Amino acid sequence: MTHDRRTALINGLLDLAAYLEAHPDVPVSSSVTVHHFTDQASDADQCAEIDQIAALVGSDIDYEDSPYGHYATSRLFGPVEYRAVAILAAARARHAAEASYRGCIQSDPTSAT
Repeated sequence: MTHDRRTALINGLLDLAAYLEAHPDVPVSSSVTVHHFTDQASDADQCAEIDQIAALVGSDIDYEDSPYGHYATSRLFGPVEYRAVAILAAARARHAAEASYRGCIQSDPTSAT
């Protein structure tokens, strides 16, 4: 992430927090997640990046998403989560295969009676 993108994100988060604090009538969700996705490098490179991020933020690898082909770590700040995710090659291939059928199947229209 370049310094400009990082600064813009941090400023946007601060602006959002200030806005919500100044406008208590604006509804908010109970939690928010900021995602960082690795570039689509080799699985080993992606996992190494997530391992490095885990060390930087002081978290463990989250193996809950492993069956889906994701390698991730996260850190919670109350209801705010910073989550770094690598979507591994097998998961990307599975998604591409499933998406290849999108738009090819159409259901029969149902009658309104």
